[in-house]
Amino acid sequence: MKSFKFVDLFAGIGGMKIAFERAGGRCVMTSEIDKMALATYQANAKLSTRSHKYAGDITKILDADIPEHDVLVGGFPCQPYSMAGLRKGLTDLRGQLFMDILRLIRVAQPRAILLENVKGLVGHDSGKTFEFMLNEIHKQGAYALHWKVLNSMTASNVPQNRERVFIVGIRKDQREPEHFKFPGPVPLMLSIKDILQPNAEVDERYFYDYRYNCFDEIQKAVVEENVVYQWRRQYVRANKSGVSPTLTANMGGGGHNVPLVLVDGRIRKLTPRECARLQGFPDDFVLPEIADSHLYKQFGNSVTVPLIERLAKELVSHLNA
Repeated sequence: MKSFKFVDLFAGIGGMKIAFERAGGRCVMTSEIDKMALATYQANAKLSTRSHKYAGDITKILDADIPEHDVLVGGFPCQPYSMAGLRKGLTDLRGQLFMDILRLIRVAQPRAILLENVKGLVGHDSGKTFEFMLNEIHKQGAYALHWKVLNSMTASNVPQNRERVFIVGIRKDQREPEHFKFPGPVPLMLSIKDILQPNAEVDERYFYDYRYNCFDEIQKAVVEENVVYQWRRQYVRANKSGVSPTLTANMGGGGHNVPLVLVDGRIRKLTPRECARLQGFPDDFVLPEIADSHLYKQFGNSVTVPLIERLAKELVSHLNA
């Protein structure tokens, strides 16, 4: 596994892909149903059509079309399990997509898997949903399973308070599948000020002023630099730890969901580029010419790249040892 193949499910804009390529992997199939997310993915992908295939809806992937691969990765839809949603779990149509993950595992028998979801999955339905999922993954090929909740700001030196649960599965015929260890904590050396663009680089549409009915309330509350604020429709909440709150998919649904900052005396929203940095994407990551609402949603849905990179390298190191 010095060089290995992986399949990227629920690929979004490619956070998993970047991380696993940095660990030495080659993506052989990408599955993503959201056309706008796929446009961003493809703007950055640089994948050969001879050795890679795109698939849209995971439910439409035929068993015969699943390429041989070593690692299956996917951040499957979190809305059915999120505290911010209705938490319908596996009864939600999006929750049932987990069954298609099981199908691909059963057919392809990858050496390892990595799945990501919101922390709320662990406690959903008093833990019954998570227990069912672990049991079902194990059944598909006798996988040794490991899981842990990791936070981007303590596990990858990214100034975003983002907790996610990660499930690692290692096929039982691999070396010491029971002994996989998750990467440990790392010091947080960055704060929100380290990811901010200078105001001179930021378009006027991101700044708050009296064009907005809420400006009086925001102006009263947003008074400190190196603090991230959130407009919560009727009040402002401050995050004074120097890190951003969790970026969410519904940032694309309205400006009140996008974190606010005070920079050189002016109040503004975080830009899409700053949101990209808060997910650990490099500055050469291409932001296509699409509506900001789509970009905000995409980065809110994404994984934190440096955290996934640490997981990928730990997993590959374990399989290579």
